[in-house]
Order: sequence, then C-alpha cells, then structure tokens
Amino acid sequence: MRLTSKLPERIVLLLYAVAIGVVAGYGAVGFRRLIDVFNWLFFRGAMSYLRVLGRGEVVFFPAIGLLIVSILVRRFAPEAKGHGVPEVMAAIAERGGVIRPRVVVVKAVASALTIGSGSSVGREGPIVQIGSAFGSVFGQILGVPKRYLRLLVACGAGAGIAATFNAPIGGVMFATEVILGSFALENFTAIMMSSVVSASIGRIYLGNHPSFNIPIHDVGPRRYAVAV
Repeated sequence: MRLTSKLPERIVLLLYAVAIGVVAGYGAVGFRRLIDVFNWLFFRGAMSYLRVLGRGEVVFFPAIGLLIVSILVRRFAPEAKGHGVPEVMAAIAERGGVIRPRVVVVKAVASALTIGSGSSVGREGPIVQIGSAFGSVFGQILGVPKRYLRLLVACGAGAGIAATFNAPIGGVMFATEVILGSFALENFTAIMMSSVVSASIGRIYLGNHPSFNIPIHDVGPRRYAVAV
C-alpha cells in the first residue's frame, strides 16, 4: 500500500477511510443540493412556461426526466442504471470492487434528475452507489490491493448512507452486513471511521435532525414522540 512505509498498514487503512468519509460526506451534501436544483428547474423554472399543462405536470415532468436519464445512462455508464445497491454488490463479487470513475458523475446527475423531476424513487440506492464509486476510485488511484479495495468501497457506501440520512450507525451496519457481508473488526473499524466523519459533515450542512419523523400520538395518559 502507498502513503508511507513508516505507518502500520491498519493505520493507513484508517486514514484512507477518513479521507473517503470526507469526500463521501461532501458528495452526499452535493447530491442533495443537486436534487434541489433539478426540482426547482422542473417545478418552478419550467412552470412559468408550461402553466397550460395544469395538473398534467405530475405526469409530464417525470416522463421528461426519465427520458433524459435513459439517454444519459445508456450513452455514458450503463452500470449506473438500476437501484444502485445490487450494482455495487456485483462490482465487489465479480470485479473485486472496481467501479469506473464516470459512474460517480453519471449516477449523481441521473439520480438527482430522476428525483428532482418528480419520479417515485429514493436516495438510498443512488447514494450507496455514488459513495461506493468514490471509495473505489480512491483505492484505484492509490493502487491498493483488491482485498482492501472492497473495504474502501464499503467505506464509501456506509459514508454515503451516514451523511445523507444522518445515520452513522445505520451506515456502518448497512455496509458491513449488506455490502461486505463481514463483521471482521478491521472492516468494522474502517467503515465506522468513514461513516462518523461523513455524518459529521452532513450534520454541518444538512442539520442534525432525524430524516424521518413519526408524528406524536396519544397513548393513554401520556404522549410519546418517536423519531426514526
């Protein structure tokens, strides 16, 4: 591994994990901002020119967004299609964690355009693939062995989940259980570092609050508020 021969290998891995957490954290913030931009373009910017559609915008805008996304993905990165999580798992199982750099850009733009134009999709799959691609590209640039490249991909996936949903523990558990399928201490520590760093960055820019709130309900004489 690169960086410096004076540092133990495990320390180098943790430094890599922290770096991926920083990049994935800002990537998650940028992804959220990009969704807002496309949402504004479709439902505010374009609205003034397409008022004649009335309620038809609910169908028209998502259809236009999906058409653009289809052309973009087929032309530049076919592996960016789909949910995102199965594609990352396939990259780990079949290609040792190698993901092309262009997937970062194509997946981010395509997913933000899909969500921003009103299609019924979520952020989980896209941010997992975007974060994983960050980790993979980072490892490929540094020339890490494939056994560590898989770990860096998982660090990126966990960091993406942690930042965009303000869920560092969720990011760690998702990456170790779903992406790697291993709870080895070395893996767990690196993923935890990247997720905590990424979540911290997300909280700075997106706020420290639950992503999903459950309304207050009356339960007998007491009232309970639950946040997920």
